[in-house]
Amino acid sequence: MSATMFLSPTMVSNALNFQKKIHSLNPQNHPNSLSVPTQPTEIRDTNNEFKLNPSIPATKTAPWMKGPLVLEPNQVIDFSKPKTRKKSSDSKNEKAEKSLTHKVSGGRGKHAMKKILFGIDNLEEESQELEDTHNNLEQIEFDLPLGKLDEDTDGGDKRWFRRKLPWERAERMVFRRTKREKVATAADITLDGELLERLKDEARKMRNWVKVKKAGVNEGVLEQIRLIWKTDELAMLKFDMPLCRNMDRAREIVEIKTGGFVVWSKKDTLVIYRGSNYREMRPSFHGGQQFPSSTTSYLDIDDKDETTPVKGSLYERETDRLLDGLGPRFIDWWMPKPLPIDADLLPEFVPGYKPPSRLSLMNAPSKLTDNELTHLRKQAYHFPTHFVLGRNQNLQGLASAILKLWEKCHIAKIAVKWGIPNTSNEQMASELKVLTGGVLLLRNKFYIILYRGKDFVSPTIADLVADREMEIRSFQLLEESARSHTIDEPLSDVSTVGTLKEFEIILSKHQGFNSGISDSEVETEAEKLKLEKEIRNQERKYFILKMKINKASKELMKLSSACQPTELNADQEIMTSEERECYRKMGLKMDSTLLLGRRGVFNGVIEGMHQHWKHREIVKVVTMQRVFSRVLYTAQSLEIESGGILVSIEKLKLGYGIIIYRGKNYKRPLKISRNLLTKREALRKSLEMQRIGSLKFFANMRQQAIYELKCKLASLYKRNLSNTMENTCTSNVY
Repeated sequence: MSATMFLSPTMVSNALNFQKKIHSLNPQNHPNSLSVPTQPTEIRDTNNEFKLNPSIPATKTAPWMKGPLVLEPNQVIDFSKPKTRKKSSDSKNEKAEKSLTHKVSGGRGKHAMKKILFGIDNLEEESQELEDTHNNLEQIEFDLPLGKLDEDTDGGDKRWFRRKLPWERAERMVFRRTKREKVATAADITLDGELLERLKDEARKMRNWVKVKKAGVNEGVLEQIRLIWKTDELAMLKFDMPLCRNMDRAREIVEIKTGGFVVWSKKDTLVIYRGSNYREMRPSFHGGQQFPSSTTSYLDIDDKDETTPVKGSLYERETDRLLDGLGPRFIDWWMPKPLPIDADLLPEFVPGYKPPSRLSLMNAPSKLTDNELTHLRKQAYHFPTHFVLGRNQNLQGLASAILKLWEKCHIAKIAVKWGIPNTSNEQMASELKVLTGGVLLLRNKFYIILYRGKDFVSPTIADLVADREMEIRSFQLLEESARSHTIDEPLSDVSTVGTLKEFEIILSKHQGFNSGISDSEVETEAEKLKLEKEIRNQERKYFILKMKINKASKELMKLSSACQPTELNADQEIMTSEERECYRKMGLKMDSTLLLGRRGVFNGVIEGMHQHWKHREIVKVVTMQRVFSRVLYTAQSLEIESGGILVSIEKLKLGYGIIIYRGKNYKRPLKISRNLLTKREALRKSLEMQRIGSLKFFANMRQQAIYELKCKLASLYKRNLSNTMENTCTSNVY
């Protein structure tokens, strides 16, 4: 009789004790192995009892087992090295595909970037192999004609036809990011290689630096550099905002202002070398150029005097051409070139300055629409910065420069300087708006953007318009003088149209038109007409509100008819006062609540209450309603619809808490009735009720306004009637 044997820990230890005997019987087995009996060798006698085969040794068995454990030598399980599953080819393919798409460990370091570049190289090799296969397509021979691939005469499997051939796959173009070429600095070009390496080694060891704050490389920073260069040939600078964002520009500014060479840079730090033939810097040297006195005007600079060649991209050249002749450039500009105009060096007052004349076209509004304003702001984002300003008032020089700029460009972009105390962009913008008459597109702590306006007229065109108006006016005066000479002569057959005689005739015909009507009566009549017009307008608005109220009421009635509330059950459980107090305290201590929103009581609320009653006896419903009568109505609705017992209504911090007991004989219904509104219908009903409430409020306001206007009109009629009676009495007396 075969039996299934289970090994226990004691049996395993007993079996390990017989390793040598088992090994002697079968030397091919592993020495560290355990025998498992699958078909034990046994002998059954006539009395149906088990007997062991004397040729095979037996091991000790557990007391609960009926027969001894028989171990066959050829049945061995090796626990020393468990077998590992061989990975299929599909997993290798998935790993190869994931090598280019899965997340690379290492964050953003060099190791991660090397992995990404290695994957891109593999992808390029595969794309090259696909391209070679596509080029050698004609040399490939097929056993099956390509034209008969779609035919299925044998009714075989078509799954392999769905796969695309290698030359049919969509090739992806991978553009490798071009490495930024290192630009040779002035130190690389001028200094010797050995000297440069020595200076770099010394720069790496430096630990003391000069802090360059928001104001940039000003005179205080230059003075500290001079003091360092008296004792050392290297000076370290550490930059703050905004120059730390553009270290290339910071290097240019430092080299221009100090005359040295930047030999080493790292993040926001520069080390500058004074040079082998260094002489102490002059204090008058500022920004690489000598600035004249503030009385000199930069607004009349002639372009012929500028002989320096323009370098840079087309964008820089066009911007320089636009800003030429407007003033000196701001050397400490923290953004990439082109350099803007330094508005602080422009004159504070310009003699004879006048705001520009404005002339709008006929039937063309000068005010900007919202779409036009948005469009102009988007345009100004891509414009270069024209001026840099750090002064709050006395901006006539800047205003005249802006007017010159507006002749070529319709937007003026002004940046506010960093690190200058007491700057107010609001004061700057208001004064510029008064001086130029432009439209303020944007104002913040970084930029002020002004638009010249639709009615802007350049000074040259304004002069032409003024000359033309003077010419037309002179012609009109000549015509009037000629007409006056002809009117003095007797004209018998000439028409009287447009002459003084025609006016006298009209006046004689209507001479008695205004007789007997005083100015007060005319004003009273005008006020009366105005009140009547206002009453008609208010009545029209009141009628529209009533139509909207009727429409909303019909919609509310339709939703209310869809709701069929349950009637109150007469057979309710009786609750004692002690039980009610106990359940009330339990409900107040409960943390899990059911929040009742603007939708009120609907099917979802009743389902939520039954879900609460599945785990606890009471449920606490929190409502945000403020009127207690509405809270009481909600509590009664919940009690009737759910079939529970209302315990109490408590005032909480957030609103009112309604505590409902499920009942002693509660049994969860198999199917919850759907007699109330759905969640969407309940929201629609809430919105309609809110709409009706607001419409009734405004209708009441209109009705009150109509009543007040009618009262004013009635008092006006009474006053007019009394005035007419007084006039008649006085006329009778005389």
